[in-house]
Amino acid sequence: MTENKKVMLAHGGGGRLMNELIGKLIVPRFANAALGQLKDSAELNIPAETLCFTTDSFVVKPLVFNGGDIGKLAVCGTINDLAVVGAKPAALSLSLIIEEGFDMGLLEALLDSAACTAQRAGVPIVTGDTKVVEKGAADGIYINTAGIGAKLDGAEVGFERICVGDQVIVTGTLGDHGMTIMSQREGLEFTSSLESDCAALNGLAELLFEKFGRDVKFMRDPTRGGLAAVANEIVQHVGLPMELDEAAIPIDRTVQAAADMLGLDVLNIANEGRIVALVAEDAAERFIAICRTHPLGRHAAIIGSVVSGTEPLVELKTKAGGRRVVQMPYGRELPRIC
Repeated sequence: MTENKKVMLAHGGGGRLMNELIGKLIVPRFANAALGQLKDSAELNIPAETLCFTTDSFVVKPLVFNGGDIGKLAVCGTINDLAVVGAKPAALSLSLIIEEGFDMGLLEALLDSAACTAQRAGVPIVTGDTKVVEKGAADGIYINTAGIGAKLDGAEVGFERICVGDQVIVTGTLGDHGMTIMSQREGLEFTSSLESDCAALNGLAELLFEKFGRDVKFMRDPTRGGLAAVANEIVQHVGLPMELDEAAIPIDRTVQAAADMLGLDVLNIANEGRIVALVAEDAAERFIAICRTHPLGRHAAIIGSVVSGTEPLVELKTKAGGRRVVQMPYGRELPRIC
């Protein structure tokens, strides 16, 4: 713990206070051989034919929410972006942009959360950076991450592999993260509390690629824009329509109630611990069975399929027996949810 209770501009100035912040608060929490050398770049030995590389930034508000915080979210989000392309995450970077006056105790808690999440996922944080900006130039703290991983043997996912008959699968209930964030912002209270699904998906994804290999045609984590954005992106790239069954889509009752209260469509709302997968038709039932053996896949369900046709639209068969087109979200409904 540093002597200061608030972050000051000097903590980002390259002098004694910055060294104290890095040496006492940051490095001990993420301790590993690569980080401990404090070089300008981490040296990694990653044997692989193909490496996958991703980056992300996190500005979620509130910083702490039911089921997680910006530290946990940053680690999970970056791991998940690697996991769903068929990569085994090997290392992360984590950089902080902190507003002057930010509470040092909260900073420690967020760092602890990030460190714990990375450790549980088995992915080290090996490098990073810290900047402090004037009060009012940021909203508390922002986190930027990058991640690198090795492509798993047999993992081959992409739009070009999708064809008619492929089954659309989700690994759990939709909208949990986005509705948790929005409900806390709006001060909504429910009998059953909402909780973000924020989780690292590398264990589940590796299991599914190991068991099903090329039968997994496509994977994506439905973050901003939710299922609606993922489904529309698929049909636009593939040029084939998709049909979804509303009755088959798993949605928590409290999430649905909150969405109705705020006038939102759950299909547009983000998750941070779910996978949308397109799987070969003859493997779909087995895929679901394996999913349900994993804690993060207990509520997995087949929710639709890719169908033949010339118009690349996403059509939802409603519980009432009607049909409606699921549009690509405009993008303004849920700001700062990740």
